[in-house]
Amino acid sequence: VLLGSGLTVLSQPLMYVKVLVQVGYEPLPPTLGRNIFGRQIYQLPGLFAYAKHIVKVDGRAGLFKGLTPRLCSSAIGTIVHGKVLQPGASKKEPVSSLEQVLKETSREMVARSAATLITHPFHVITLRCMVQFIGRETKYSGTLSAFTTIYREEGILGFFAGLIPRLLGDILSLWLCNMLAYLINTYALENGVRAPVEVSGLTVFFVLLQVSTMTEMKSYSQAVTGFFASMLTYPFVLVSNLMAVNNCGLAGGLLPYAPTYSSWLDCWSQLHREGNMSRGNSLFFRKVPTGKRYVWE
Repeated sequence: VLLGSGLTVLSQPLMYVKVLVQVGYEPLPPTLGRNIFGRQIYQLPGLFAYAKHIVKVDGRAGLFKGLTPRLCSSAIGTIVHGKVLQPGASKKEPVSSLEQVLKETSREMVARSAATLITHPFHVITLRCMVQFIGRETKYSGTLSAFTTIYREEGILGFFAGLIPRLLGDILSLWLCNMLAYLINTYALENGVRAPVEVSGLTVFFVLLQVSTMTEMKSYSQAVTGFFASMLTYPFVLVSNLMAVNNCGLAGGLLPYAPTYSSWLDCWSQLHREGNMSRGNSLFFRKVPTGKRYVWE
């Protein structure tokens, strides 16, 4: 819990900027720069320039808006995740077969889904606290008062705005990550080890080195496939965040930043038509808006 809370605090400015970019808020004009080929292009300010703008408006503490409900979400999610996995923790075996991978992934899916379901109200409040920066509102000024506001205006369903795409994205990302890691470890790495024809001290040394390297590569494969899976499922994150703030009474959830979506499928289809499915995915290589579309330069 403490480790997760520390990482949450450190990553808060990054998430804050990302959320504002996701809803389409661009307070700074594009600047003339050069791409990797040396051609002059107009680029939107990146993470650090955007963060400096927030500090200029709200001070350094402004980078941590929405931190309290996010810390609550992180801590409660960690506890729930551990409690759900706890009954089968003593039966955990080395993940070596496809059957074991499917079993472990299924258990992890249940644990993550339970944690997401319980902590989603805090996630919604976190996003709305951040989006208030656009219209300079104070509607969601505190965690407890935010619960009261959402319940009074939207009822119970308001706490779960954007939940379905978030759950789908988490589940797809988990299965993609684990299955790709299993395929790489089984067919790309293990099959790479061959028994030596003759045994000598030098041969044994190189075999041990090869096995050690393979074990190390297996530990990295999960991180690599996790990154790849998160890239593929990013549209679900974007749609979930947009639906969490959509038509909630804040300027960032209304036109000209976002139309009123009837459902998350409507949001998905509109973003797809506009070519905005990856908006906010990278804060270092920013897209330049052309009309209502975003295109890579």
